[in-house]
Amino acid sequence: MVLNCFMKKNHNFRTPQKEVRTPPDVSAWEKSAAYQDIFGFLVSMNDGVRGKKLSSKCHQSQTILALGEMINQLSGWINDIPPVDQPQRYGNKSFRDFYAKICQSGEILLRAALPMEFHPAVPEITIYLQESIGNSTRIDYGTGHELAFIMFLTCLYKIGALKEEDSQATVTVIYKKYMDFVRKLQITYKMEPAGSQGVWSLDDYQFIAFIWGSSQLHMNPKISPELFTNERIVDEFAEEYLFLGCIKFIMAVKTGPFAEHSNQLWNISGVQSWTKINQGLFKMYKAEVLNKFPVVQHVLFGSILSIEPTDHVAYHPPGPGIMGSRMPSGSKNLPMGAPGAMGTMPPMSTMPPMGTMPPMGTMPPMGAMPPMGTMPPIGMRPPMGTMPQMR
Repeated sequence: MVLNCFMKKNHNFRTPQKEVRTPPDVSAWEKSAAYQDIFGFLVSMNDGVRGKKLSSKCHQSQTILALGEMINQLSGWINDIPPVDQPQRYGNKSFRDFYAKICQSGEILLRAALPMEFHPAVPEITIYLQESIGNSTRIDYGTGHELAFIMFLTCLYKIGALKEEDSQATVTVIYKKYMDFVRKLQITYKMEPAGSQGVWSLDDYQFIAFIWGSSQLHMNPKISPELFTNERIVDEFAEEYLFLGCIKFIMAVKTGPFAEHSNQLWNISGVQSWTKINQGLFKMYKAEVLNKFPVVQHVLFGSILSIEPTDHVAYHPPGPGIMGSRMPSGSKNLPMGAPGAMGTMPPMSTMPPMGTMPPMGTMPPMGAMPPMGTMPPIGMRPPMGTMPQMR
């Protein structure tokens, strides 16, 4: 996983830039080293938090502690830059001042968090941190910005600043702090969801928290999937599991029956096990985020996360289907089983190096979405994975 060649004195770090400019370019992205590195990182962290609470004891290196403090500082800046009074309901313009401050001081913060040997990589990596807080022009936030933070963390592993033993804390400490930070941004500056499809979205803003959160709930004796919409369960365990933390946030910001405002999640609650949910969410993330041009056209590539192709052959693992009890009997049985999905992921020590994870298969066509503005009866929802493009 650690590629220390990046820290050689003659390595040429460079400012990340866009490479996916047209829909056909998505194919190059899917075959790139960056794609495999990012997906390899996701499944590695998924394995690292399997069955573990957020409060579970874990190794916290000095770098983990320093990165956590850095995010705390970023969150504190929100208090220093309050929203302004304006007629618009969404998109408070003070966010642009906040964004400008991160662009101005981000490198300073990251240098303070990392040992000096990694400082040559800071200018390149900081770009991903800046991209992870939202868009300053539209004042919105979506899965593409969350992906930028995943790329930021992937870079830290690739240069060796974070190591295998940091995997649990990367999720339970660093990613959790990031989630709290961006939610504070979303609420304070009334940021719009970037590309959300409303009731057909898994969530207006996040996705990764559901993947890693479902891994945390693996074989949980107290919380079966059908219970994650239960408000008592959510209130009791939201601070221990990322998945339930997301549900609590949704319940706080949305009104009406859960099955209507969060249709995709309500369907998922009918799946028989967290293992299948985890597998299905990996597949869904690949189909609806990693493979969608509206999202990946914003991905930035540099010397650490490269658009250059890998030499590895695509891997198409077998996997179970997913059918929730709350879905109609005629619903499609989606092939799941993403590489590294819960229950199929080997230990991190046996994983291939980052950059060698093979690309997954393509998502089968799922049919058309109902016309805009219509809501099907509760028993006639589309199967998971049929949602339209997200940013």
